[in-house]
Amino acid sequence: MRIDPSLWRTVLFSVGVVTFVIGVYQTLVENNPKVPMESLQRNYWLFMISLACIMYYRYLKQREKEATFLAQQQNKPKTAANPGKSKPRKKPRN
Repeated sequence: MRIDPSLWRTVLFSVGVVTFVIGVYQTLVENNPKVPMESLQRNYWLFMISLACIMYYRYLKQREKEATFLAQQQNKPKTAANPGKSKPRKKPRN
């Protein structure tokens, strides 16, 4: 059984968003007014997982766009070397 690559990208994006939301929630819930950066430091790993997932998602999406662009370039019909330049006519001169 083979799973579609777009499903993997969707799961990767979902994991990135969910870990970011959990990280924000935990940071706000654990907030200590005396030491404000402590809760952010405790949940730093959640934000890094989120960032890694989103960056890998964007990388995979860009790679797919490049592959479709190259496939379109290979299927494109060949055109003349100078399509904007017309050939001179053979007219008799007086």
